[in-house]
Amino acid sequence: MKKTCSLLIALSTLPAFADVEYTLKITQPEHHLGEVEVTFPKSAQAHMDIKLADWRTGRYQILNLANGIRAFDATDSKGRELEWHKVDKSTWRVHLDSPTQVTVNYQVYANELGLRARHIDDSHAFVDASGFFMFSESFRHEPVTVEMKVPDQWRSVSGMDFAGNKHRFKAANFDVLVDSPIESGINQLHKFRVDGRDYELVIWGEGNYDVDLMLSDLKKLVKTGTLIWQDYPYERYVFMVHATSGAHGATEHLNSTIIQRHRDAFAKRDDYIGFISTAAHEFIHTWNVKNYRPAGLVPYDYVNPNYSDLLWLAEGSTSYLEDFLLLSAGIITHEEYYKGLTKRISRHLNTPGREIQSVAQTSFDKWINQGGDHGKNFSTNIYSEGALISMMLDIKLLDDSEGEVSYRDVHTLLAKRHELPKSFNSQDVINILNEISGQDYSAWWKQNVDTPFVLEVDALLDKVGLTYRHPVSSEEVAGFDGQAVSKGQLLELQHVARGGNAWQAGLTSGDKLVAINKHQVRDTLDNTLALFAPKEKVTVHFIRRHKLMSTEITLSAAQSKPKQVAAVLQPTKRQQQLYLAWMGVPHPNAQ
Repeated sequence: MKKTCSLLIALSTLPAFADVEYTLKITQPEHHLGEVEVTFPKSAQAHMDIKLADWRTGRYQILNLANGIRAFDATDSKGRELEWHKVDKSTWRVHLDSPTQVTVNYQVYANELGLRARHIDDSHAFVDASGFFMFSESFRHEPVTVEMKVPDQWRSVSGMDFAGNKHRFKAANFDVLVDSPIESGINQLHKFRVDGRDYELVIWGEGNYDVDLMLSDLKKLVKTGTLIWQDYPYERYVFMVHATSGAHGATEHLNSTIIQRHRDAFAKRDDYIGFISTAAHEFIHTWNVKNYRPAGLVPYDYVNPNYSDLLWLAEGSTSYLEDFLLLSAGIITHEEYYKGLTKRISRHLNTPGREIQSVAQTSFDKWINQGGDHGKNFSTNIYSEGALISMMLDIKLLDDSEGEVSYRDVHTLLAKRHELPKSFNSQDVINILNEISGQDYSAWWKQNVDTPFVLEVDALLDKVGLTYRHPVSSEEVAGFDGQAVSKGQLLELQHVARGGNAWQAGLTSGDKLVAINKHQVRDTLDNTLALFAPKEKVTVHFIRRHKLMSTEITLSAAQSKPKQVAAVLQPTKRQQQLYLAWMGVPHPNAQ
């Protein structure tokens, strides 16, 4: 972490002060409560604004974390109470009559495990500083210490260095603290060393995971960094895993990650690939986002949104590159990669919003974009769409250069030239593309990044010896352009594709299908449609606003089995050449 930390320290232009000291005491874990004490160095200001973050790094969404703060008070260096009032929902203004050290105390309600912001219970505390620790811009760049007052049997682990005891940590400044979560509690800890760097795997919770397999694959994974970047920005890295229920997802941090999965979602091969793919994703973020990131995200503004039209590159490119690392390292097979790519392409083609919103637009609007039926019809996703744009760009570079230049070279140069505290914008990326390709990518960028792109699947995959086709056993069946889930004896529409047959018939999400041509619906939409022929015109009875209604719809012609990505059986020499340059391993049918 030495390089990144030194860069963050360099952001400070203020004179040195004493440390900012944080203490978290677990008081009533069964009620998710803790007490925080923060001591700020002596200040001569007329007042000090003390803030709690409104969002946390890695999740571009306002979280309103101050809603868990109660019992705030402030005292001076002699323990005398200081006057204070709230300026806004997450800012406390403390008034100073004379220069003094300021100590604030407050209670934190920590029951947001799924947000990966803060959680306390009788078995552990997960501490992301954004959800626990207030800060002052006046001392944001000063050194900090964190003391955990926890039960004796608990173990505390963090990407930060220890400071004197097993529950005390130190960081160069608040930016390092907020990007270095702490997992404290009853947990497993496994340490290993690869290529001169130290690693830790800490697991909270019981589950059907195989620790030996996890360690074996993590050791393979962490060796792959130099396949893209020239060096590592850390000397120690911590993988934190929550085997739990009711929470899933992951977040990247400076030299650590937190990964949450259901306790029973590790053993099956598909589930395990989900875990190790997530680990690869967060590992890549150690460079892409934590070592170099778009201008709109530098520096982080913890109380206001950081807007960027390049979040697709920060997140989607990370999703794309994870497959390269996993396949190159032999952690997943070609077929497992194709299975994941199939899902990504199918999701894109079944998202009408791809025709409305470009990846640049969805990046900027990440703070307000929503999921659900409207989101799917009118917007896109920075992860899946960004991954596909990255693949398009990668294969184009490889095709244009006869396999000599790839998208990985773009990230190599971003890390080299735009390392924090520098940043980069879209033109910087275009300049790199022009430089390494010897061509002008401005028009391509405008057509595919700034404008909703069109994915020419067959032509794209053919360049690297892959196909995207229905299995030979697939048959034509009746189709309904929407999705539904069983609700008792009814089927409730969850999504109606914009412009599809159900949309044109006036159906919408929330409608409850009762019958089609007077045949009561079955347990699934597919089983219900099996009674009818492709292109057949039918009458649908449904319930809306507690009233029985009906409409006519012409069923489409669909396929019983979806398209799948597969390797061509006899790839040409050029396809073999580009596949090897693309994935780092030979085409599965190479001769």
